Amino acid sequence: MTRHGAPLVRAFLDQDSETFSYVVYDRPGGQAVVIDPVLDFDYKSGRTRTDTAQQLVDFVREQGLTLHWILETHAHADHLSAAPFIREQLGGRIAIGEHIREVQGIFRRVFNLERAFLPDGSQFDQLFADGDTFEVGELRFRVMHTPGHTPADLAYIVNEQAVFVGDTLFMPDVGTARCDFPGGSASRLYQSIHRLLALPEDTVIYICHDYPRPGREHQYLTTVGEQRRHNIHVREGVEEAEFVTMRDERDATLAMPRLILPAIQVNIRAGRMPPPEDDGGIYLKIPINRL
Repeated sequence: MTRHGAPLVRAFLDQDSETFSYVVYDRPGGQAVVIDPVLDFDYKSGRTRTDTAQQLVDFVREQGLTLHWILETHAHADHLSAAPFIREQLGGRIAIGEHIREVQGIFRRVFNLERAFLPDGSQFDQLFADGDTFEVGELRFRVMHTPGHTPADLAYIVNEQAVFVGDTLFMPDVGTARCDFPGGSASRLYQSIHRLLALPEDTVIYICHDYPRPGREHQYLTTVGEQRRHNIHVREGVEEAEFVTMRDERDATLAMPRLILPAIQVNIRAGRMPPPEDDGGIYLKIPINRL
């Protein structure tokens, strides 16, 4: 752990989905967690690979780290989770927010999933509630429920120095997450963001996605102060009604994420594929005219 108590963080960018995954640890040879790992998926062929996730595995091994948790900020709609692969390689427990049950219930109906799929969160090793805390070596995590993008989003605050916000906030020049998925709410997102922006202004924010404007590279670091002053959607002075109108109008123009149909089916299962069918094959569904 550094002199000021901030966690050590290594970021990994999946270029295909523009997703940042993280290894968060207290010191070389110490204790670690992984946040939001990505499974490579080629939609055209239906084939998966673990190239991106293997980079995280290799880093953990190179640093001599012991992995305790694979933390999901929410059930992502733009990439498939590699949590089971990470656990198989390194151990650790897979965790998400307790409101994943609500998301599972919604998408169980959308995909008409098998009767054996229960929307009770039991697919995960741990369900966190708002305010939960846990320790990993010299790191202390505090969980904040940040619904809006989905009902189940979480932020993970580490040593009160850094916060991993998932899809709730983007870089200040990109703004905020969409809220038009089933169970989403622009009003709840605004309230969640203001909980995050109430943290000390020097708190470091690690984002999950970056969609850079022309002229800059992908970035993953900002601060609460920078977001308060410069976020194009929620900077200081933007009231809730103004934000909700903007978000609703903007969301109405957005296409569905390219991987939402395979991603949601897998991610509500903690990254596992559906059970094999009677021929031994594994299949994902495409609901027609449902989203």
